Amino acid sequence: MPALLRPALTALSVACLLSAASLACSDAALAQAKQSAPAQPAAPAQQQAPALKQIALTDKQLDGVLAAQKDMDAITEKLPENTAPDQKVIAQLEEVAKKHGFASYDDYNNVVDNISLVIGGFDPATKKYVGPEAVIKAQIAEIQADKKMPAKDKKEALDELNQALKTPALQVEHKSNIDLVARYYDKLIAALGDEEN
Repeated sequence: MPALLRPALTALSVACLLSAASLACSDAALAQAKQSAPAQPAAPAQQQAPALKQIALTDKQLDGVLAAQKDMDAITEKLPENTAPDQKVIAQLEEVAKKHGFASYDDYNNVVDNISLVIGGFDPATKKYVGPEAVIKAQIAEIQADKKMPAKDKKEALDELNQALKTPALQVEHKSNIDLVARYYDKLIAALGDEEN
């Protein structure tokens, strides 16, 4: 998916992106990170990503994201890698967002980012919210136990996950979002889930 509209998301989204191969971390985080950042290495921890505007999510917003995902994917999958969208593509994304009840594509992205923030703290095995730090630690243990993973890949994955652990995770401000996302968890993972798994 090409680079799209805005700079890298949050430390949590970066952590989700870095660990996407081993966690059923939302493809939304992956897609948003890919959409929002040009093809560059992950930003160093000392650079600040724009703050996520946390909102209290609603059933209507989650239903809108689920309904919009197929249309959004249809637009973004056709774009060449590492290219900025032209005005026509931006207009199409805006149209899809509005069709599914969002004020704009930015509004849609903010909802997806808030969903991703919460999903990043779910244990994919138990489907329970345990927090992003616990998820990353579980991923580290899983990779360390993996005897089939090539040593170079293992080292890179562990380095990235350990770096993600050093970055303070953004805390979910609206605790009601955790329960809401838990109710939609399977649908969200199916619609936004990591395509690599």
